[in-house]
Amino acid sequence: MAEKFKVDVNSEHYPTASTQSRHLITTLVLSLVIVVLDQVTKHAIRYSLSLGESKAVISSLFDLTYVRNTGAVWGSLQHQNEWLAVVSIMVLVLMALFYRYLAGGRMIFSAALGCIMGGITGNLIDRIKLGWVTDFLDFYWNTSHWPSFNIADSAICIGVGLYLLASLRPALKMKSDRHNPVN
Repeated sequence: MAEKFKVDVNSEHYPTASTQSRHLITTLVLSLVIVVLDQVTKHAIRYSLSLGESKAVISSLFDLTYVRNTGAVWGSLQHQNEWLAVVSIMVLVLMALFYRYLAGGRMIFSAALGCIMGGITGNLIDRIKLGWVTDFLDFYWNTSHWPSFNIADSAICIGVGLYLLASLRPALKMKSDRHNPVN
């Protein structure tokens, strides 16, 4: 009878300590790579372009344009740099405190968290060091421009997208299983 209630600690629902360590290392390494890439590209833009200057990469579609953003994503919350820095720190602390819960023992969640944490950290460094975030990726069609962004912003969006897709996957599988029962 006791065998019936024995928990298999090696199942995918209960990852081993070595699996958890690999996931955490993945999160930290991915986060570090994103921060380094983000900071190197922002430095290159600040060094090679004047504020507001653009260099065409793909004519009528994509330029590198040096922009200073004191707000949040897509230019919202302008001139809220200090408040956004505090919120960024709080989010990073909460993500670190609840990492095991957020990662859920799944590599996809660990990678998503690495993207999000790396992106937040990259922009936080700018906020603290410069008082603004350097944006430079400028996509447009004719005269319609998407708001400029950077590597950190991209990483945050990719991380959130991955996390949401991975979160939806079990629900979609359950729905599929109900419509296609196995005999």
